[in-house]
Amino acid sequence: MYGLTMRWSLAGAPSGTLERLREYVEDVSFAKFAGLEGLRFKSWRAREDEWFEGTYVFVDARSREAFQQAMEDGRADLPGTTIIGREPELIEACEIVAVVRGPAGFRSSASFER
Repeated sequence: MYGLTMRWSLAGAPSGTLERLREYVEDVSFAKFAGLEGLRFKSWRAREDEWFEGTYVFVDARSREAFQQAMEDGRADLPGTTIIGREPELIEACEIVAVVRGPAGFRSSASFER
């Protein structure tokens, strides 16, 4: 499978940045990516005061390459860049070796399940 990782540093970001990112994902980004042609799935990951990351899996190399090029070309204007105040430190293609759905199943969700 064709993966892509995009990561921003949260070190030194203003207080409340991660909460603003969560709100953006829930209100805007989740729906945007739910309809992205060629995308198998996306996850949003974070570590408070450390980093915020999008992980993407695409159906083919062409879909990933087109998306990656758009992200690299527009990195200064990405919503994550605007919210965090700096461009991503990493935009990296990767191979997703395997994915398994465990016995608890998989649920699509726009917000963190507490």
